[in-house]
Amino acid sequence: MPFTSLKFKPGIVSDITASSNEGGYVDGDKVRFRLGFPEKIGGWVKANLNTYLGTARSLHNWVALDSSDYLGIGTHLKYYIEEGGTFNDITPNRATTTNGILFSATNGSATITVTDSSHGAVEGDFVTISGSASLGGTITAAVLNKEHQIATVTNASTYTITASATANGSDTGNGGAGVDGVYQVNTGTNSGTGGTGWGAGLWGGMTTTALQTQLNEALDNSETAVDVDDETGITTAGDIILVEEELMLVAGDSDDNTLNVTRGHSGTTAVAHDDDTLVRLAFGNANASDDFVAWGQAAVVTVSNELRIWTHDNFGEDLLINARNGGIYYWDKSDGLTTRAVEISTESGASNTPTVAKQILVSDQDRHVIAFGANTLGTTVQDPLLIRFSSQESLVDWTPTATNTAGDLRLGGGSTFMQAVETKQAILVFTDKTLHAMKFIGPPFTFGLQELSKNITIMSSRSATAVDDAVFWMGIDSFYIYAGQTQQLPCTVKEKVFLDFNFEQRDKVHAGVNTEFSEITWFYPTASSSEIDAYVSYNYAEKVWYYGTLSRTAWLDRGIRTLPQATGGGFLYNHETGFDDDGSAMTSFIESAPIDVGDGDKFSFIKRVLPDITFNGSTSVNPTVNFTIKAKDFPGATYDQSSSQATSRSSTDPIEQFTNKLDYRIRGRAFALRIDSTAVGTKYKLGTPKVDVRQDGRR
Repeated sequence: MPFTSLKFKPGIVSDITASSNEGGYVDGDKVRFRLGFPEKIGGWVKANLNTYLGTARSLHNWVALDSSDYLGIGTHLKYYIEEGGTFNDITPNRATTTNGILFSATNGSATITVTDSSHGAVEGDFVTISGSASLGGTITAAVLNKEHQIATVTNASTYTITASATANGSDTGNGGAGVDGVYQVNTGTNSGTGGTGWGAGLWGGMTTTALQTQLNEALDNSETAVDVDDETGITTAGDIILVEEELMLVAGDSDDNTLNVTRGHSGTTAVAHDDDTLVRLAFGNANASDDFVAWGQAAVVTVSNELRIWTHDNFGEDLLINARNGGIYYWDKSDGLTTRAVEISTESGASNTPTVAKQILVSDQDRHVIAFGANTLGTTVQDPLLIRFSSQESLVDWTPTATNTAGDLRLGGGSTFMQAVETKQAILVFTDKTLHAMKFIGPPFTFGLQELSKNITIMSSRSATAVDDAVFWMGIDSFYIYAGQTQQLPCTVKEKVFLDFNFEQRDKVHAGVNTEFSEITWFYPTASSSEIDAYVSYNYAEKVWYYGTLSRTAWLDRGIRTLPQATGGGFLYNHETGFDDDGSAMTSFIESAPIDVGDGDKFSFIKRVLPDITFNGSTSVNPTVNFTIKAKDFPGATYDQSSSQATSRSSTDPIEQFTNKLDYRIRGRAFALRIDSTAVGTKYKLGTPKVDVRQDGRR
């Protein structure tokens, strides 16, 4: 019988049954499609052998006026600028203690107790000690006078560090009276807590001793001075009260039994309440062990428990950085890589600079510094929907006047800002439920805000990315594109992704662009993983999908640097170089859907396969892939017959030559083809193989 050409449709389709996808591919890993055919993706190598502390979640590359090539790297512990393979720590400092630190050691232990009456540290923070004397034994001044990571926080006045030496019986001193400590900004967490909202935090109704009172007036949906019958125990700034289903953030009290509050806290909605409505302490300092948590209400998660995500942008050749729900900091290039970033409020001429933000961005066209989810002007209260912007070309002037362009806007719809993405035409601004376009319109308003879509979703603060004027993003159950209008992206692997997804770690999802191959890739954690371990890619040129496994916590497309770069396991990697996993073999495969002869009512006998493949680009002299034919008798059965044959390149002169034919003896009603590569230095691209398949009766 004549050979049958196997012409498969491009892309992976996993959202329909395998049998209904005859002529397509159903599974793969570390493959992409170009010109309609599958090929192995490019490999990666470590950019250098140096490591950084923490898990990197964001990257930013820029070039200074002297051609210095800088890469900003934000981790949950530190912020670095990489240059020439060196990770330079520019993490901002938070506080300094002068002549106020004492030490206590225990014989036989490397744990040192540190006393500082107002340290403000959390576990995992970093402190640099100086001015200490020896404790008398093995805990010398050199052991103490360095940077330490705080091991445990005992209370507001003490914490522990782990010394590089074990104390002995002579270590009875306290370090002397001249010990200084410089504390870096509080570290963030490396795992999500789920945040506030459905399913977050504790469940199960109210505790038995939760503080409670009643409204002493009827409230409309905007009043911020709340009269209660008894304010005892709930006057501390930062306390949160629950009135029906609305959370209110307490700023303090103005007089007896009157609370000053921020309405609609933590994503709840400000609504009217009747007189005598029950008021409960939902979260606070007064009785924290007995805070009230209503059934179906999330426990309030403080920002210190949020996944640490840095945003960054260059201001000229300098750098602006912001830890989500933290301060805004500035690194001056002229100060050098040994100098830490500082709060912008400390810069000369600073006026009403934001103290907190969810993201910062420097608009390319008009040169405004923009802070999203910032504190309101004149207060330290963060508004998750407020956008503030500096005067044009100014880092420090944030006070609106008749002679500058500083100002603010407030997003309508949604409960919190999520992400801003700059395109050529506008800045697209996402809340958890809406999409807006922010455009420069000039004085007196500076920026205009237009709602583009409502009732959308977005997976995380890094799940949207721009390609030219189109923005792609991952929602909580679909993929979207905005290119003049918002549309869902038809996705052939949607169930594969969202049914095997760890939503508790959704904040870790990030999108990366690989423009050389017209790819948008989302890296995400599968259901069984607490960290990024998988990816899904959309080829926007060929409009096909494919997926695989790869642990990359941040991604940056090529641009200033010639190769895409990504992070994982404390290393910086160069991607799309070679075809191996950092010098080791990379496993790559593609598998077809089952193929029937006729309508599948007859058995088939497969005798031979004529490979159609190219190994162009391989670094191995004899690159090899395996062609596996497997067969089964029924759609719901397993493949009970399988045979693999190696295909190798033998020569490239005068044309590429490889294994001519592969012999098999496989019988079944349906068969599938799988091509896999596990050899070092092998690149492959599959064409249109031919198979010698014959009908073999009904039994």
